Amino acid sequence: MSEGADSFGRVSDRWEREQVLGLAPDAASAKAAGGVARPAKWGATGCDGEAVWGECRGSGSSVYRTCADLTEPAFRCSCPSRKFPCKHALGLLLLWSEGRVDAGGAPGGAGGRPAVDEGPRPGWAAEWLEERRARADKAAERRAASAAKARDPRTVERRERRVDDGLAELDQWLRDQVAHGLAQAEKAPYRMWDDAARRLVDAQAGALAGQVRGCAAITRQPGWPGLLLAEYALLRLLVRAHRRRDELPAGLRGTVRSRVGFTVPQEEVLAEGERARDLWCVTGARDTAQDLLTTRRVWLLGRRTGRPALVLSFAAPGTSLDASLVVGTEVDAELAFYPGSPPLRALVAERHGAAAAARPAGTSVRGFLDGHAAAIADDPWLDRWPAVLAGVRLARGERGELFASDPSGDALPLRLGDPWRLLALSGGGPVTLAGEWGPRGLRPLAAWHDDEGTVVL
Repeated sequence: MSEGADSFGRVSDRWEREQVLGLAPDAASAKAAGGVARPAKWGATGCDGEAVWGECRGSGSSVYRTCADLTEPAFRCSCPSRKFPCKHALGLLLLWSEGRVDAGGAPGGAGGRPAVDEGPRPGWAAEWLEERRARADKAAERRAASAAKARDPRTVERRERRVDDGLAELDQWLRDQVAHGLAQAEKAPYRMWDDAARRLVDAQAGALAGQVRGCAAITRQPGWPGLLLAEYALLRLLVRAHRRRDELPAGLRGTVRSRVGFTVPQEEVLAEGERARDLWCVTGARDTAQDLLTTRRVWLLGRRTGRPALVLSFAAPGTSLDASLVVGTEVDAELAFYPGSPPLRALVAERHGAAAAARPAGTSVRGFLDGHAAAIADDPWLDRWPAVLAGVRLARGERGELFASDPSGDALPLRLGDPWRLLALSGGGPVTLAGEWGPRGLRPLAAWHDDEGTVVL
């Protein structure tokens, strides 16, 4: 489920190869798709403004019916693969992206290449797509009913009261932890924080519950007593800020409410959110999984404004993440921002033209730290912030740790599980490096080199 409106542009537009491969569940699937993306393996194919379909000849007499809904995207294939999308769906999309599946019975593919046989939408594909549309319509009706119920003054008042009660209980719990001393936390089971988090979930403060659960991991870090006390202080600051929410500026009030667990519907963001049009360079993306939900964070940087933005998409098992924003490209688009201080999370409200390859304009380490300090002043609970550093070289610390050092000698510590790809790319020379900055250092997400172009890390 993408949080972008019109995230793939017009569905009749052909996607870039990188967009298709970005849908692959792993590198093996992306590689296997290349072997399937051959016209000789396909028949009964076709496409229209909403879908592309075809039958892939497998081993022996096997024929796999494959269809992709371009509006989501979503996929169906009769093969037994448990990967989603499977190599057949990816291979079909690669053929389509290269212009080898043309609507209207064109005599040849792009660049004079032979086109795959074409035909009208077959019954099996039409039935699947119609079922998807029907389910989407019912889901939209349920969301509308739920939104209407959520806006009911009595519902709003009940939830506000439950959240207030839950945060009051959390406030007392935090004071008890400090009063009894932090030593017990080292030997305390995970259950101590989990119980407190469950009570917050019952109080409909789900986002805050996640922060409380995260405290358990702090005790496994060096210097954990100070880190845990700092986290408790931030939690109590959030509790007190929510208690005084009516006195806060609008942006900060939006930040506080979102961190407690109040959500803003996409429709409201698109209708009322702050809009900003720019040339947005995609500087990095990272997927994280929690329970049964995978979240993709995509970082953007405005070419003209220098403004950062974060676009989120979510995928439950059996669905795909939004792959319309490809790292190393730039798109002319209008974003709609969620309320916040500073406004960071956004939706792609409207695109103006296709994406093109681009390299972001970076800054120095000092310039980045100044920008991060300003963001922290606006949002003291900020746990990650995008960085784009220009002309940095990799340097080793006294203990062998890696740093990104700029020409002035300022440096940031790097968080890298496998540094060899970045080391090979740089070769000791300067690179433009993009990543996520957090309490433990900078996690590189992408790099640009004059000779190598864009490398996703």
